[in-house]
Amino acid sequence: MKQNDKVDRPDDKTISIIINGRPTPVPRERDELSFDELVDLAFEDPARGPQIVFTITFRNAGGRIKEGELDEGQNLKLRDGTIVNVTRTDQS
Repeated sequence: MKQNDKVDRPDDKTISIIINGRPTPVPRERDELSFDELVDLAFEDPARGPQIVFTITFRNAGGRIKEGELDEGQNLKLRDGTIVNVTRTDQS
């Protein structure tokens, strides 16, 4: 998908971001999501614990930094078409 392509969205009250390849509607008034909120959107029931590490990468973001890696505790500025990949690693 090209950066200028619009992603289908249910209505004008939401923007659509892509999380792990799935279009995900987000209320337009939410201009950013936290690390934990993105993990929750990426996984139906995200197992958490001392051995589990989540990594979030993004591109086409709405903030000053358009692509990169999000650290735990940070928020990601959104815009229509932001692409987010969330991976879970078990460090056993």
